[in-house]
Amino acid sequence: MDFRKVVEDRYSCKSYDGRKVEQAILDRILEAGRLAPTAKNLQEHHIYVLRSDEALEKVDMVTPCRYNAGTCLLVAFDKDNVYTYPGSQRQSGVEDATIVATHLMLAAANEGVDSCWLNCIDIAKAHELFGLPDNEEVLMILDLGYATEGTGPLGNHGSRKPLTETVTYL
Repeated sequence: MDFRKVVEDRYSCKSYDGRKVEQAILDRILEAGRLAPTAKNLQEHHIYVLRSDEALEKVDMVTPCRYNAGTCLLVAFDKDNVYTYPGSQRQSGVEDATIVATHLMLAAANEGVDSCWLNCIDIAKAHELFGLPDNEEVLMILDLGYATEGTGPLGNHGSRKPLTETVTYL
């Protein structure tokens, strides 16, 4: 698919038909995450594929926003293996995991798979329920699946500020 079309057409799906993403398609989506850039190429992210009934029940315990998606990806990062930027005021973990998650989301759209970025989650409970190691921090969960018929973007989806309000040339 044309990249511009991917970013124009992608929206946050709020109603899925429950089907799981096929393994070959899921593998291509995960590969896009693997190829995402990270600071100093540390690759500190970890992606948990949640698609068993038990795992999806746990997703429902940590967020009201699964929307019946048949596959979810929990994106975390190793907080003990991050790059500390000059000045020691920021570290790379959140931004690197965000870049990975964005690659996953856009790759899904390219594959014809709908998605929704979930950050309305109980992080501590997710950490506990999924038995994540102490060194990992949860960034988000990405719903993946196929929209129910008639589902589409919210009414304000196409509303974007003009570049003159969000870009400054110096």
